[in-house]
Amino acid sequence: MSKPLQQLADVGQSVWIDYLSRDLVQSGDLARLVHDYSVVGVTSNPTIFQEAMAGANGYEEQLREEVGETDDPQEVFLRLAARDVGDACALLRPVFDRTAITVDAQTTTTHSHRDGFVSIEVDPTLAYDSAATTAAAVRLHALIDKPNLFVKIPATKQGLVAIEEMIANGKSINVTLIFSLQRYSEVAEAYVRGLERLIAAGGDASQVFSVASFFVSRVDTEADRRLAQIGGHDELKGTLAVANAKLAYVRYGEVFSGERWQALEAKGASTQRCLWASTSTKNPAYSDVKYVEELIGPDTVNTMPEKTLRAFQEHGRVRGTLEERADDAQRVLERFAKAGVDYADVTDTLEREGVRAFEKSFATLLDGIRTAAAEIIRKRQALG
Repeated sequence: MSKPLQQLADVGQSVWIDYLSRDLVQSGDLARLVHDYSVVGVTSNPTIFQEAMAGANGYEEQLREEVGETDDPQEVFLRLAARDVGDACALLRPVFDRTAITVDAQTTTTHSHRDGFVSIEVDPTLAYDSAATTAAAVRLHALIDKPNLFVKIPATKQGLVAIEEMIANGKSINVTLIFSLQRYSEVAEAYVRGLERLIAAGGDASQVFSVASFFVSRVDTEADRRLAQIGGHDELKGTLAVANAKLAYVRYGEVFSGERWQALEAKGASTQRCLWASTSTKNPAYSDVKYVEELIGPDTVNTMPEKTLRAFQEHGRVRGTLEERADDAQRVLERFAKAGVDYADVTDTLEREGVRAFEKSFATLLDGIRTAAAEIIRKRQALG
């Protein structure tokens, strides 16, 4: 019998790892995760890079080289990160080249999805600036220049403009920090409009890919906190995040069907898969694989921290839970409203806090690079 992570792949859910460092790539650990844990993609964000570079494993030599060429810590970071992401893209290129194609026997429709992607995020301080986010995404695609690169753009209102613009220009995008169903609908619409513009301009839609990263566990953390303040309603705790994701998946099915989508699909377009992010369990009272086991379904991605990945391989159970009792998901949202929890305020708060958290990590990362650069310069001056 195949192991749990392979079983996920067998039902159509791609397993990605939510971590990247130079040591992970150079040590062979990423290759082992691909071989032994069915990992077919990598995601990163400013917090992940901040943690990776704080350890400095493998970065010292390149850091010395870059400090000799530029005194801009952000430029140094981009060059360090570009090497890690580029190397990971090269390692996962065989996965990307094995395009998975399935044909629906009833409709004769061909569906094509690719994995093997590695994601890097734009500067989070640009999250509320459409033009600057677009320019940063263009720069990252040019700097790394790999067909299996995803540039991550946050799903702020301003980010929606950048998402559509990048897709219209034929660049693959991972949309991050999605919390609300309304924002998810806007993200999917931006993707579809971008494809329509790309095709109208004579572009090749078959070479453009995207995922919509729906953050999961943080929704329960915030909703449970508010329930605790209100008092009671214990039966609702730990239920909003999964219900939210299930409703997003219903919306996915609606957007990527019908005449409008079929016209794009006929031109080679791929659906923008839902990606479940923030899937580590924050509340120790819940199962450590809760946000994997309860969100299993085809045409989706689950990106997991290494601890969650290994836990699911050890004791995860696989069945098609994502479409189970989907009708109850809307009733969960209604029960939260009756309990006095404002869903829109929960998701708006999480978006703001998500951007702030990434900004803080990015600032800490740049401070670390400044400190390391200053020490390199001091040693050089001491040597004369």
